[in-house]
Amino acid sequence: MPTETIEMKEDRKAKQPSKTSDIPKNGHKVLIIEDEQPLVEALVYNLEKEGYETMVALDGQEGLRKAISTSPDFILLDLMLPSLNGIEILRELRSNDRTRNTPIIVVTAKAEETDQVVGFSMGADDYVTKPFSVKVLLQRIKALKRRTEPAEEELEIKVLEHRGVKVDQVRHKAFLGKHELDLTPTEYRLLECLIRQPGRAFSRVQLMEFAIGEGAIVLERTIDVHIKTLRKKLGNMDMIETVRGLGYRFQE
Repeated sequence: MPTETIEMKEDRKAKQPSKTSDIPKNGHKVLIIEDEQPLVEALVYNLEKEGYETMVALDGQEGLRKAISTSPDFILLDLMLPSLNGIEILRELRSNDRTRNTPIIVVTAKAEETDQVVGFSMGADDYVTKPFSVKVLLQRIKALKRRTEPAEEELEIKVLEHRGVKVDQVRHKAFLGKHELDLTPTEYRLLECLIRQPGRAFSRVQLMEFAIGEGAIVLERTIDVHIKTLRKKLGNMDMIETVRGLGYRFQE
């Protein structure tokens, strides 16, 4: 099955380097870890047309090395790669201090529910299956950017704190007592949403829209996976309570 949409092919055919080189950069670097050259060319062209600076790795080992050494703002990661598969790369990136909080979008042909659950449980922030529309992917990146960078109105609040858990919205960090929690961007946003209103029950859909982005096509079970890992990192499985038939709430 081809991994490019017609739209992506047309955009790639229309590529004119002189035009993209004149486009102002938006200050964000995207690392593309993908071994399909036609898809890489399409992604590079369309991302640079939007002002992103791009870097490319055509195999897993090279992708892992570049991710750690260059500290990109976003990573697009295929799962089926030569030399090192995407799941292993996810595991390595989430255990490395330089990349543990880097937003990662998995872009893959593996579309089964189990594949998505594994991807999210290993630390992916979004999961896009091939073939896909480049316009949709660009919107996913923008949505990820919005939720990993606090809005101006959020900066006024600065710190949310309840039951020994503190969320610092300026530094985009979370703490349990004096210990900093090692959270992925999605886990951070989930905690931020829940701790804003302790005792309020949020549905899985509401949590998905806040933490993953409105309109994101993901499974409700994805939230369950993120909540499970978040509970473990909080060290208290009861701090985030399950609301049967609805979703979750933070203890009052």
